[in-house]
Amino acid sequence: MAAVLDYSVYLILDPQQVGGRDPIGVAEAAVEGGVRLVQLRCKGGGREYLELAKKLRRRLERGGVPLIVNDRADVALASRAAGVHVGQDDLPVSAVRRIVGDDAFVGLSTHSVAQVDAAMREPVSYIAVGPIFGTTTKDTGYRPVGLELVREAARRAGGRPVVAIGGVTLETARAVVDAGAQSVAVIGDLFTGGDPAARVRAYLRLLDRRDTRV
Repeated sequence: MAAVLDYSVYLILDPQQVGGRDPIGVAEAAVEGGVRLVQLRCKGGGREYLELAKKLRRRLERGGVPLIVNDRADVALASRAAGVHVGQDDLPVSAVRRIVGDDAFVGLSTHSVAQVDAAMREPVSYIAVGPIFGTTTKDTGYRPVGLELVREAARRAGGRPVVAIGGVTLETARAVVDAGAQSVAVIGDLFTGGDPAARVRAYLRLLDRRDTRV
C-alpha cells in the first residue's frame, strides 16, 4: 500500500445523518478531535456525490487524512480518494481493484463468518463487521451480530484490520476493541454532547491502550 491508515476512530460521514450541519464542517471538527480516516456515504446522484467527495478530499488532505468513498468505485477514482468501501451487494472486490488500482484501500462489509472467510480470499485492505449492535443510521437488512463475530473475524483475518460498525457508542467501544477490532466506526454517536471534536477525543482516550496503526 502507498500509505498507512490509522483506523482507531473511523468516521462514517453521511450528509443525511448530521442533523442539518454542514458535512464538511463535521468532518473538519472530527479531524480536529483526532479522527484520521473518513468514509463518505452519500445517497445522492453521481454528480452530487462526486462534487462532495472532491471538496471533502481537498479539505481532508490538508491534514493528511485519507478519504474513503462508500459504494462507488467510479466516484473514488474520479475524486482521487484514497479508496472505496463496498458491501455484499456492490461490485466484487476484484472488480473494484481493477477500477481503483492496487494502491487504493478497499474495504468490505461482512455480516457472518462465511462472509468474513470469503473476504479473506479477496484483495481487501480491511474488513468491516456489523452491525454490532442495533442501529438507526442505516437499514442494513441484517440483525445485530454482537461481539462474537468480532472475535471470529479477528481470529480469521490473517492480520488484516477489522473495523466494527453499527450502533457502537462510547460506552460499548472498549468491549468492541477488546474483542479484537482494530477500529470502531462512528456515525450518530459522534454528535452526543453536541461537540464532535470532544467526542472523538473521548473515544481516543478510551482506546489509547491499543496501537491501531496498520
